[in-house]
Amino acid sequence: MTELIELIAKTLVDNVEGVVVKKVEGESTVVYELQVEKSDVGKIIGKKGNTARTIRTILNAAGRKSGKRVMLEIIE
Repeated sequence: MTELIELIAKTLVDNVEGVVVKKVEGESTVVYELQVEKSDVGKIIGKKGNTARTIRTILNAAGRKSGKRVMLEIIE
């Protein structure tokens, strides 16, 4: 799942070296922290948050297999 987030983020941003994904796992929740350069945050979030919402939807669909709730936090 980390690789999926990295792949999606790297295709959207200008500075691919600034993309870092960290996984924080709890009992029933997995939180992925996506860190990008400050200038690329808007590209990840998108207009009215549509891009971020779409990424979260993909992660939730992929996370249902594991039975855990998947969350994405975007950090600048």
